[in-house]
Amino acid sequence: MTELKNLADRTALVLVDLQQGILARDTARPSDEVLARGIRLAEAFRARGLPVVLVKVAFHADGGDLPVDDADARNFPPVAPPPEFSVLPAELTGGPGTENDIVITKRHWGAFTGTELDLQLRRRGVDRIVLAGISTSIGVESTARSAWELGYRLVFAEDATTDLDAASHAHTFTKIFPRLGRVAATDAIVGALDG
Repeated sequence: MTELKNLADRTALVLVDLQQGILARDTARPSDEVLARGIRLAEAFRARGLPVVLVKVAFHADGGDLPVDDADARNFPPVAPPPEFSVLPAELTGGPGTENDIVITKRHWGAFTGTELDLQLRRRGVDRIVLAGISTSIGVESTARSAWELGYRLVFAEDATTDLDAASHAHTFTKIFPRLGRVAATDAIVGALDG
């Protein structure tokens, strides 16, 4: 884990796929712990007037925007999941400051592909992202790689992130994320928001 300096300047929180259908899956770190830490991060960012982005994956009811390749059939169903699959939990979306949250709906692994995420962040002057969510080696890593290529500085909340597979989570956090940004715990990130 890395010591962080002041994060309060030009930083946004991006939480990936903390939605009912994905939180219900069997994950390496219990998803209720990840959600609780995601909520803590979101509350800390909102309290300081910093952007909070909630990313969810959803598809049209007719399935026309589902990925066409069956290589990842385990993670993408052959038909569109029911609407409740994409519902963000009330604990994450309720409370003070949530009316300013940015909700991004994606149809791929990464949150930048085919969405307005980059536009929303740049219009708010954001150049650094704190990233967390599910799953580490899929949605979070894909989002991180795109963010890095777009020039964003990155901080990864390791204890607010999990994967469907413990080995995949460990690989991403030991081999990939240290090359893209800084890795820290939720407590350190919240502390760094205050300088």
